[in-house]
Amino acid sequence: MKTPPAILPPSPLRRSLVLGGLATVAAPFVRAQGPANGPVRLVVPFTPGTGIDLIARQIAPQLAERLKRPFFVENKAGASGNIGTQEVVRATPDGSTLLVSVNTLVMNAALYPNAGFNPVKDLAAVSLTSWGQLLLVTHPNTKIDSLKGLLERARARPGALNYGSPGAGTPHHLAMELLKNRAKISITHIGYRGTAPAVTDLLGGQIELMFLPIHVALQHIKAGKLKALAISSSQANPLLPDVPPLSSLNLGNLNVDMWYGVLAPAATPRALIDQLNKELRDILAQPAIATAFETQGMTPAHSTPEAFQQLMTTDAQRWASLIKAQGITAE
Repeated sequence: MKTPPAILPPSPLRRSLVLGGLATVAAPFVRAQGPANGPVRLVVPFTPGTGIDLIARQIAPQLAERLKRPFFVENKAGASGNIGTQEVVRATPDGSTLLVSVNTLVMNAALYPNAGFNPVKDLAAVSLTSWGQLLLVTHPNTKIDSLKGLLERARARPGALNYGSPGAGTPHHLAMELLKNRAKISITHIGYRGTAPAVTDLLGGQIELMFLPIHVALQHIKAGKLKALAISSSQANPLLPDVPPLSSLNLGNLNVDMWYGVLAPAATPRALIDQLNKELRDILAQPAIATAFETQGMTPAHSTPEAFQQLMTTDAQRWASLIKAQGITAE
């Protein structure tokens, strides 16, 4: 599978992330700040084997080599990522503890208002690492063969169609809720404990629809077991050029691509953030990283800290508004 040389994010804000990242000039590493030669924890707030875990394990050895200090990955799963995130929020802001996370981070802000922290205010953005796309897929037995056909079916029989997700508040869940909100349709949510059982029921015809990461859905689409109706980006994907973007519905911003990135505790010295940002820019530009990320359906992407922070702020507001409008809870 050929990886494009550079990601083209779907909106002006996201486009500026990449272009801004290429122009970043990092400040020298200030060894007077904190334990400059001590180990660095890359906290992954989810289980091993996930896309976020892969990112951390790809960048850790290279950061260690470049910065001449040990970097190790520590998985702290639980509470939809809140347990590991809270540990980073409470860590000493000296560059020795970092977070590798996904846009679920800001979705959780509205879903878990009593988590004890605000990810936008209590974390400092370091850099994006990658983007991932979602595909809206259906079981062939539904006989739904297009986005238009989906909307027609949902409007003719409100609530009759079921869609699955790995759980409340996940990108897969909120992507469908955004579509429902914009298209004014009713489709019933069936929450699962993880992606695997949801996919099993989708393939078995127990549920009709689901948003899935492209790398999870692609094998089933090629085998004829699932039908792709749309892709989350604002543009078609070269792997599936005939699958239209959600934006083709002309219902406003329906881009639901997932972003991944590295963050630090708030108040981490800017010199440390700039140094990490510079090294990540060079690491993410390597062809070997793009190849590794492909296995999880991700494309490397770098950004300035400011652009990443703005993306987090904008997305937190966007998803909070949707969660309120749709009456979504974490239970």
